[in-house]
Formats: sequence, structure tokens, C-alpha cells
Amino acid sequence: MMLEKCKRPLERCFGVGKGGVDGLLWHMDLRPHASGDYSIAMVQANSLLEDQGQVFTSPSATYVGIYDGHGGPEASRFITHHLFPFLHKFSTEEGGLSEEVIKKAFDATEEEFLHLVKRSWPSRPQIASVGSCCLVGVIANDVLYLANLGDSRAVLGRRVSDHRKNTRVLAERLSIDHNVGVEEVRKEVEALHPDDSHIVVFTRGVWRIKGIIQVSRSIGDVYLKKPEFSSDTLFQQFGSAVPLKRPVMTAEPSILIRKLKPEDLFLIFASDGLWEQLSDEAAVEIVLKSPRAGIAKRLVKAAQQVVARKREMRYEDLKRIERGTRRHFHDDITVVVIYLDHPLGSSKGGFKDYCLVGFTSAPVDIFSLKAGEAEDVLRAVKRSSSYD
Repeated sequence: MMLEKCKRPLERCFGVGKGGVDGLLWHMDLRPHASGDYSIAMVQANSLLEDQGQVFTSPSATYVGIYDGHGGPEASRFITHHLFPFLHKFSTEEGGLSEEVIKKAFDATEEEFLHLVKRSWPSRPQIASVGSCCLVGVIANDVLYLANLGDSRAVLGRRVSDHRKNTRVLAERLSIDHNVGVEEVRKEVEALHPDDSHIVVFTRGVWRIKGIIQVSRSIGDVYLKKPEFSSDTLFQQFGSAVPLKRPVMTAEPSILIRKLKPEDLFLIFASDGLWEQLSDEAAVEIVLKSPRAGIAKRLVKAAQQVVARKREMRYEDLKRIERGTRRHFHDDITVVVIYLDHPLGSSKGGFKDYCLVGFTSAPVDIFSLKAGEAEDVLRAVKRSSSYD
């Protein structure tokens, strides 16, 4: 009896029933970092969550990672556990962060994932087609180090004044979308393959490399980088052969190093699931005009509300759609908002305070997390009811 009475409130709390809470949404409202506050949120659309996100803080540095997987969750999960340790290792060896340190960390992560693919290949040949975009931001000594593979994006909210001293906040895109839907990127890929007239093909409504993938840079996607994988009969049991003369994708990141200024107010890091629905300007406007607490969740919800309007449905109905099926409506979405309130001060070296840290990592799979929480509480209620 008691269990039945508790069941409906639990469904509303954990989003496992028809209540108003989205059971595929996870968030952290507001936490401190060395130069302000940050907020993180994500919503799952795929059967297995392919996005991953993490924030690391210390007295001298703030690290943000957005990893948007495709073909499966393995690559994004792998990056979560390997990229930052490589950044820490190489920055310690080199005495601080630099463009070279960042490139070494990306190279090492790509190489280690290749080793994983080779080990897993005989039993799981499909892992050769798993990859991930990778957006990383590090703030140390009032400098932003930004590195990107793929089409996740970092946008800055920056205050500007005109000659009449009127003040407004502009959206400034800091990262490059490595997506062949962008003409400049498409021309870059075509220039690298002058002997292949079909290197980029318009298919299923968008431009794709070899008619397969939209992004031109990633961690993983080994079958599009190593000819021996795509031509292997083991791989061809589940995928088509892709004849390659040379790699058609790369793991070399675009890197921006920028001195932060007092007029730089906040940074939005997000997977392309957000940017497919919201413009840079719309996202910056929401952050500017909304309370800080829960701001990342507010951006996720704003994107979902756009989806609902496009489909001529209610947002409340969209929230009820299950994982897997929801992917037909929108992608996994991960958002981190970093407020820039005050300088980091005179700390030297990006990661020397490695032991004095805060760390937030999004769940590996939101559905499993929420379902598990609900089941644990229901079991606890059931145990307590036996004593009534």
C-alpha cells in the first residue's frame, strides 16, 4: 500500500513516468571555479548517450571538455578518461600549457584509442567506425586555450561600447566548425584530395565526406583514417568498404590562444545538438538575461522548445519521448557555461595544483542513472513498508 502511494511522486521526481520532469535531462545548477561560476547540463536522445562533458577546477586553472560521439559512445567515453591526464602530463613536463602541449595531448589520445580499436577489433570490428568530436577549453593565468575537432562550438559573450558609450553584449564564435556543410571546410577537404572528385558528396540533404560523415576532424573513425580497417573483410561484415588512398579525416585540432579581457563576460561550450537549434546570438542573449543558477539547463530547454515548435508539438510531449526514439527529434545536447567574473591572479603554471581540485563529470548514461536512482528508492520504500 505504502509503495503504491509513493510510486507516483517518484515517477515525477525521476522522470520515469508521465510527470513533468524530463527523465533524460541531467544538470548541475551552479558551482565555483577559479574566476567565477559554471553550470553544466545535458539531455540524452540516443539509446546510448554519445555525448560526454566534464569540468575540472583548481586554484590556478579551469578545464572544460565537450565530447560529442558518433557511431557509439566508446570514443567520447574514452576521451573523458584520457585527454585531461595527457594534458596534465605534458604541461607538467613542459612547464605549462602551450599549443605544442595541446597537440601532443590530442595525438596521444588518438593513438591510445587506435590501440583500443586494434585490441577490440577481432570481437567488435564495428568499433573502427566509432568516433567523437572534441572541444576543450582551459583558462589559466587569464589566458584561454581552446582546441577543437569537429563541430562542437565555443561562443564568447563580450561587452562592447560604441562611440556614444552605448553598451551591448556581442556573441563571438571562438571555435571553427569542422563540418563540410561549411563551404570553407568543404574546400579545405577537396584541396587535400585533388585526385578524388567524390571526396565530398551531397547526400541525404547534407554534404558528407565519402557520403558518410559530416565532420572532417575527430578522435577515432579509424576506418576513415587507416585503409587496412575499411578494406578488411571482418569490417565489411557490418559496413561497406571505403577505398582510401590516404586518410580522409584527421585528429589535428584547431587551436586558439587568447588573453581574456575585463569585457569578456562568459563562455558557452556546447555540442552541436545545441547549435542545430539556437544561433550563437540567441544563446548569448539567454545567458545574458537569465539568472545564473541552472543556466546550462535553461539553454538545453530552450533548444528543445525550438524542436517542439518545429514539430508543432508541445514541449511537455517532447519530454515524454523515450531515448532512441527521441533521436529522431533532436541530438544529445551538452552545455557548459563559464562565467568570467574576476582574474585568476598571479598563479604560475596551469595544472600545478592538481590535488586541490573540483571535478564534475556528466553521467555516462542519463537514462541508466535516473532509472537506477528510481529503482534504488523504490526498493528502499519497499523495505521500509515491510515494517508497517
